[in-house]
Amino acid sequence: MFRFLTGGESHGPSLSAIIEGLPANLKLDFEEINFHLKRRQGGFGRGARQQIETDTVEILSGIRFGKTMGGPVTLLVRNRDWDNWREKMSITPVENPTPPITQPRPGHADFAGMLKYHTDDLRPILDRSSARNTAALVAVGAICRHLLKTAGIEVMSHVVMIGNVWAKFDSHVDYHALSELAEKSSVRCADPEAEAKMIAEIEICMNEGTRDTLGGVFEVVAIGCPPGLGSFTHWDRKLDSRLAGAVMSIQAIKGVEIGLGFGVAEIPGSKVHDELFFGAGEGFTRGTNNAGGIEGGMTNGEPVVVRAAMKPLSTLPTPLASVDMKTKQPVRAHFERSDVCAVPAAATIGEAMVAITLAETLLEKFGGDSIEEFASNVKSYMDIVKERGFKPIFEREQRV
Repeated sequence: MFRFLTGGESHGPSLSAIIEGLPANLKLDFEEINFHLKRRQGGFGRGARQQIETDTVEILSGIRFGKTMGGPVTLLVRNRDWDNWREKMSITPVENPTPPITQPRPGHADFAGMLKYHTDDLRPILDRSSARNTAALVAVGAICRHLLKTAGIEVMSHVVMIGNVWAKFDSHVDYHALSELAEKSSVRCADPEAEAKMIAEIEICMNEGTRDTLGGVFEVVAIGCPPGLGSFTHWDRKLDSRLAGAVMSIQAIKGVEIGLGFGVAEIPGSKVHDELFFGAGEGFTRGTNNAGGIEGGMTNGEPVVVRAAMKPLSTLPTPLASVDMKTKQPVRAHFERSDVCAVPAAATIGEAMVAITLAETLLEKFGGDSIEEFASNVKSYMDIVKERGFKPIFEREQRV
């Protein structure tokens, strides 16, 4: 069984994760893992913290000579900013503790967390709930990508909206070309015209007189998924519900949709469902992909498309009204250094959560104590579905 657990605080010594259930002999590329950690730190509109940290992964267990051994993999991402917080976040008791922070930020975990954990200081809530902790998730996701590659799956993302500026794309999207353009964009947007407008919106919020934050929408796409990942038999085995939960777990995400998503409620069924065709050279194909590659809780062989809506960050340069949890008097919310817009970074975290979820479902379906056994099981299954007329998306002839 694949599972993982993360630990650490935003201003603690490090972030960590333990991954269990990876097959033995999976070769890891550490430069690739660090590459994805760097991507998470990028994007126009990020704050000062990204200038302090240079995230790299350290492997503490489960790897020998660059390959998994079958046991738990322990990884570490150190916080360089810890040097500035040793006293404030000391693990051992200190003689003069830092005064508590008692002004919760609307929209953050502060208020409910202080009540739930019976604390008069929101610092413990702030530090664990911080999006800084997603660095560990990205590292786990980067490792999962290596397993996905063995099964012929790629995961990519791009930003489709920031500050109500929407990107425009052709109806038949070339996701590889889209991804290449997104990687070159400071806001991860593949539409140059929309990119310029998004940057302008972020600059307005950076202005001293405006001082605000912006949210947006990003899209994660997984290409090459074999048909049949997930299941229709139980609520908790449906892949779309698992993907939605995984992406929704990212800080500040308030909505997730698969494929056409909420758009299916606006048009008749004849325009929603993806008609099925068959050609000798292509095998089974679809005229559209409104289902986002998932039908009945299972992949159908088309690209899996997940969109997420990210709210504007709740740490505002011009703080909102709040109440002091100690005095019960009206105050302005606590301000902690923050980003103006983190949608481009959130897209890379979305990739990680999709990769993690797909890795979990792949191992459930194909199993294997070694990567050789896993790959053999994948091949055997793909041989069977190919005999029935299915062709993987990379093997299909180019459609006109």
